[in-house]
Amino acid sequence: MYQIIRAEIAEQTYRDLEVRARKSYENRSKNKKNKASPVEGLFKQIHKTLELLSQNPRHPSLQTHEYDSIPNPLNPEQKVFEAYVQQHTPGAYRIFWCYGPGKRQITVIAITPHP
Repeated sequence: MYQIIRAEIAEQTYRDLEVRARKSYENRSKNKKNKASPVEGLFKQIHKTLELLSQNPRHPSLQTHEYDSIPNPLNPEQKVFEAYVQQHTPGAYRIFWCYGPGKRQITVIAITPHP
């Protein structure tokens, strides 16, 4: 297992989506509606992707691959990777990450819609 560390911007995005998902869930519960909102679904997908990433960064459903457009903030000589949160969705979310700073650690650089 890998320890997931979120960079400041990734942490902020994660917390913002979490707050929005919780508010949506509370409103849905108060109005006695069963169907989850898109923001609830997105947060659930992001959370699941981070879990898979911590267990196996090469998990097939993550479709992890190198991403050259973002420099590695920990070590510019090492690679940055992209993992899929969603597929076949307009503006599908991605998680950009790198190994480090320590052994068995992964730093999430950004959680964002596909550029």
